[in-house]
Amino acid sequence: MPAVVRFDPFRDITALRDEMNRLFNRTVGGEGMSAGGSAWTPAVDIFDGDEAITLRAELPGLTPEDIDIEVDDNVLTLKGERRFTDEVQEGRYYRLERAYGNFQRSVTLPQGVKADEISASFDNGVLTVVVPKADEVKPRKITVAAAPA
Repeated sequence: MPAVVRFDPFRDITALRDEMNRLFNRTVGGEGMSAGGSAWTPAVDIFDGDEAITLRAELPGLTPEDIDIEVDDNVLTLKGERRFTDEVQEGRYYRLERAYGNFQRSVTLPQGVKADEISASFDNGVLTVVVPKADEVKPRKITVAAAPA
């Protein structure tokens, strides 16, 4: 007696979509492509503090020499490249999941920042960029005076 299979009208469409995504990634070079030199996107956190805007980017395996930072027309751009250097002489790779190649991230800065005072540091694979705010845009506390009795 044949087994009863529940009809799912989307099963074939989902399988087709997944296969098309795999083919596209292999052909064009999607996220996660490894040694082929394709682009990748590092994770970035941006904090808006009272004194400055702080950007932190995860760039493991890079050195400060691998990173370029530019500011042009209030757009902060991080560029660089993570090179694939681990070559196996014997055997083969079982899995390559880390992304390699060029990267670029751009962030539009708000008006009123001191672009000429931007600083950057690199520690344990994390790039920290500090963009100081101009005095005009910093929040200021206003003291409320009590009325005379």
